[in-house]
Amino acid sequence: MKTEIVRVAPEAIDGAAIERAGAILKRGGLVAFPTETVYGLGGDALNPEASRKIYAAKGRPSDNPLIVHIADMAHLEPIVTSVPPLAEKLAEAWWPGPLTMIFGKTDLVPYETSGGLDTVAVRMPVHPVAAALIRAAGGYIAAPSANTSGRPSPTVAQHVIDDLDGRIDMILDGGEVNIGLESTIVDFTEDVPVILRPGYISLEMLRDLLGDVRVDPGITSEGEERNVRPKAPGMRYRHYAPKAPLTIVEGPTEAVIRRINELSLEQMAAGRRVGVIATDETKNRYHADSVLDIGSRSDDEAIARHLFRVLRTFDDEGMDVLYTESFDTPRMGMAIMNRLLKSAGHQVIRADENG
Repeated sequence: MKTEIVRVAPEAIDGAAIERAGAILKRGGLVAFPTETVYGLGGDALNPEASRKIYAAKGRPSDNPLIVHIADMAHLEPIVTSVPPLAEKLAEAWWPGPLTMIFGKTDLVPYETSGGLDTVAVRMPVHPVAAALIRAAGGYIAAPSANTSGRPSPTVAQHVIDDLDGRIDMILDGGEVNIGLESTIVDFTEDVPVILRPGYISLEMLRDLLGDVRVDPGITSEGEERNVRPKAPGMRYRHYAPKAPLTIVEGPTEAVIRRINELSLEQMAAGRRVGVIATDETKNRYHADSVLDIGSRSDDEAIARHLFRVLRTFDDEGMDVLYTESFDTPRMGMAIMNRLLKSAGHQVIRADENG
């Protein structure tokens, strides 16, 4: 298959290109497109064969549910059994935006899209290209991240090309995304709303709006050990992984820098190429083959936006071993560390202040 790559400027959308992409989706094909979070790999959410194609293109386990993207509130009711008042309140505040909500599904949503579950994850992206494409495709697009399963999520079209060129029909290149981490997922099928995946919308922001909100323990634990079918993307399988093994080093700043330098020197002495993820504040203090600056600790949105790009850059550079600082930042720290822990396969070292 030859993948067509089309540049679509968000500020001046090419209507003809969007209509062509929508026609591909309507006939069961696959189109990658930008959202405000990451690039998505879209197929017709109501077409079982299209969802099977998404799983095949990504190499994704078929029990890992897909998110259904809509562009209009009128399209929510036909695919869900009910919308609780708290979900309506959250939609009023954050739709369109980087928010996914889980509801009971109707028969309109095939089990191939829901990962075999009786629930469906629904999102309404704010990105103008995404919204235009959803409408052109008929209102419902199933779209996980547009990458090979397990790899860092794509934040520019080149990442999609690297992973999926020749596997899908079209890539809409809308430039770099704004947020860089996938949407916050909130489950409304329980008595109390539950965060299944942290994102731009933090726990504190949700509690300020809704009151009682719980966090699924799988966010910080090793989800691969679960025996239950995951309700949302990224809960069970290893995600976001660079090619080289990644280790998170946490602790006081000085101890972290010292420990990463010790580990890096040991690895380089053994002939391995070492990459380190650093910040504006620490980038000049590491000794490694490649030190990449992820942003300032005072700007956790920048850290989130750059994370997947940095991991993919290390792949391009051919690093053998990777180390990173921990990022317990005030607002998006839970989301950043959730992605890093999965990228690292939960490999964490504690740096001793006295060591």
